[in-house]
Amino acid sequence: MVALGGGHGLATTIRAARRYAGDLTAIVSVADDGGSSGRLREVAGIPAPGDLRRCLVAMAGDVNPWASAFEYRFPAGSGELAGHALGNLIIAGLANATGDFSAALGLAAGLLGPVGRVLPATSVPTVLKADVAGREVVGQVAVSETSGTIRCVSIVPPDAPAPDEALEAIAAADQVILGPGSLYTSVLAVAVVPSIRRALQARATGVVYVCNLRPQLPETAGFTEADHLRAVLEHDVPVEVMVAPPGPAGETRAALMGVPVVRDALAQPDGSGHDPEKLASVLAELP
Repeated sequence: MVALGGGHGLATTIRAARRYAGDLTAIVSVADDGGSSGRLREVAGIPAPGDLRRCLVAMAGDVNPWASAFEYRFPAGSGELAGHALGNLIIAGLANATGDFSAALGLAAGLLGPVGRVLPATSVPTVLKADVAGREVVGQVAVSETSGTIRCVSIVPPDAPAPDEALEAIAAADQVILGPGSLYTSVLAVAVVPSIRRALQARATGVVYVCNLRPQLPETAGFTEADHLRAVLEHDVPVEVMVAPPGPAGETRAALMGVPVVRDALAQPDGSGHDPEKLASVLAELP
């Protein structure tokens, strides 16, 4: 099983997939330019480490003190360390020490004992770019905060290579999961990497889109499930089936462009996000 995306959404999918997948690979967006990741991109010249760190922790063994250590964030008043997650600093330090970002991730993974692989979507730093009502918006944070209608997203440089291991994993997987997570700045930030998109298009079956439980403000303000799915398809990313919570009767198969929808109660008790156990029970039953 391969999961694509970033942020908390991809970490949730990893925790779900751990319950049923025999072989698990996460392919993670490295376009984040905010917070600790943005600062380390600038000073260390590396792809954004934050979502990779979060996914490594989600992959970690159930009892591993390094998992909580990686998530430790230095508080305000810590000088230049303030706001940095310890795991981000470890990944950045290993990358600079080895001169190889992939090797750094491997060394960091060795501390956490993950149950699967975590790979960056590109081998080099990338910048997310969006067409917002005909206006160009550059940078993941700027795109996520735009109040205009996003028409499409792409990455700079446009020929940024994906790791061979990522493309091989997509080709070999029984199931590829997109989402949940920020539609344009996490899910599509990975899926529009040209070589990754071609790898997805080359598959005959098995691409699943897990729709968000609600719109994300302001990135997808006012979006229905059909709008989420349409955005994925209009970026030439194939979807065989969509997973969604119980929804309004108006979301017909025609409105969803012929893509079948599997519906189930997927939210955590407080409604704040997807419940990994509930999500796993649905994903495990898909062909």
